Amino acid sequence: MLRKLYDWTIEKAGHPHAEWWLALFAFVEASFFPVPPHPLLGLMCLAEPKKAIRFAVIATLASVTGGLLGYAIGYALYDTVGQQLISALGMTESFPVAACYLREYGAEIIMIKGATPIPFKLLTITAGFIHMALVPFILASVVSRSISFMIVGVLFRLFGAPIKAFIDRYLGLVTIGFVVAVVGGFVAITFLSDGGSAKQDACTSPPAIVAPAT
Repeated sequence: MLRKLYDWTIEKAGHPHAEWWLALFAFVEASFFPVPPHPLLGLMCLAEPKKAIRFAVIATLASVTGGLLGYAIGYALYDTVGQQLISALGMTESFPVAACYLREYGAEIIMIKGATPIPFKLLTITAGFIHMALVPFILASVVSRSISFMIVGVLFRLFGAPIKAFIDRYLGLVTIGFVVAVVGGFVAITFLSDGGSAKQDACTSPPAIVAPAT
């Protein structure tokens, strides 16, 4: 079953319109869609390693553009759309923490996010809600999304063929390893951010969210 699904996805990732699907997934994920575009990006890079950098650039630009939609939702539509969206995505408790960190550290948090599994949409909506300056937001988003996508593109461009051959041969082991790595990463981040770090600050228990004056 896993082999058939893998082969089917690889075939679709090499479809002539796959780039449009990648751009669409990257765009909507940055503002409201719960599924990240990384699996599709990785499979497209596996299918055509020579186009890996191109795919990563498409994902980066589409995600930054989608981030502007998330910013707009937080800035102008939080009461009517944003609040319900945050709730539907299960990020109600994370929202005030994100708002606190963005107020305290600004663009740095968005740039650092590129190396973490924190949902990008959480930061884009929150940045709009707190009325973060637009230019720093865009620049930080470019850095963050480049870290997230371009590393994938570069690695597959350099080592795509050997990686694909290895996955074709050891698909089951690769799947298990990927799941273990993802779960381990979330556990480590939770440990460091919650109870495992001595660096507790005001954002650990932020005050109630208050929208900026307009």
